Amino acid sequence: QVQPVESGGGLVQAGGSLRLSCAASGSIFSINYMGWYRQAPGKQRELVAQIFKSGTTNYADSVKGRFTISRDNAKNTVYLQMNSLKPEDTAVYYCNVDTPLYNYYGQGTQVTVSS
Repeated sequence: QVQPVESGGGLVQAGGSLRLSCAASGSIFSINYMGWYRQAPGKQRELVAQIFKSGTTNYADSVKGRFTISRDNAKNTVYLQMNSLKPEDTAVYYCNVDTPLYNYYGQGTQVTVSS
């Protein structure tokens, strides 16, 4: 069992920055990738960014150039640096951890961007 735990959400004005962190604990033998999804009210959950064990990254078009994902493999921790935040970035952000046996989500952290 793997438990991802997010931290770093909050309220910020448009144009501001936030940094999310997610530490995965438990019986971790191998992680394929770690990433972030988000879900705004009334919308489907969507991929924000992911980073593979190799270091390869993948971003949603809406956050390219503004968000940066990074990872500390030794600590099984993933970070999401969010700059130039917009009101449309408001959502619950979920950490995602993919292992050979299962895919896990954290409980989520709220990010609210005021205009």
